[in-house]
Amino acid sequence: MAYDEQLAERLRATLDGQDGVSEKRMFGGLAFLLHGNMAVCAGSGGALMVRIDPARAETLLAHEGVAPMVMKGRPLKGWLLVDRTVLDDASLPRWVEEGLSYAESLPVK
Repeated sequence: MAYDEQLAERLRATLDGQDGVSEKRMFGGLAFLLHGNMAVCAGSGGALMVRIDPARAETLLAHEGVAPMVMKGRPLKGWLLVDRTVLDDASLPRWVEEGLSYAESLPVK
């Protein structure tokens, strides 16, 4: 299944003007990378995959519509899945900032 193109367009609009951002197909979706490090990804089915500081996982998982990212039956540390039903115009930029903030803390690739 292809990534959610509407979500990808919303991400492009949110990231417009951000230096160092690129796009790459990853995880069956369209990832947005900051200086080579993945920050967020438009997944299939409209969910947003967000790369986070693992130390913030418990706090962020308390938000409605947020779950651990699971791949091959195992949760991925430092990754969250945000359901499309909670991605309104106010929350999307906050989740994008969460992903950018962590990606920015990583070494440039």
